[in-house]
Amino acid sequence: MTSTVRRRMRSSSVALGITAVMAANLTGCSSSADYAAVCVDPETQERVDDDECDDDSDYNGVGSGFFWYYLGASSRVPAIGQTATGGTWRGSTLNGSVQRGGLPTTGGSTVRSSTTKGGFGGSSRGFGG
Repeated sequence: MTSTVRRRMRSSSVALGITAVMAANLTGCSSSADYAAVCVDPETQERVDDDECDDDSDYNGVGSGFFWYYLGASSRVPAIGQTATGGTWRGSTLNGSVQRGGLPTTGGSTVRSSTTKGGFGGSSRGFGG
């Protein structure tokens, strides 16, 4: 009586694919912006979900809807529903890198610590000057 032993072969391409995905995720963790933007209602100055803003929604004093509000690196991140203060509506005047969105929705940390630890879900834009 001969016993048959089945061997399972693993594909090296699966392991390589997983490694590539993990490496891509880790590179997102190392970003650190000079400024970060949160989506805000200009009438109440309250933060709303970042999905409410698009990349071209800078507030210039006119219009309705939700717009990006830019906070400096040492600014506290407001939670959704809290008032955003200490920043500016004029993203085009900033010097340095800017991350739009991707900050904690619960607030509490500073922009610099939030963009160093995470940065997922946002886009970075550099402004020179």
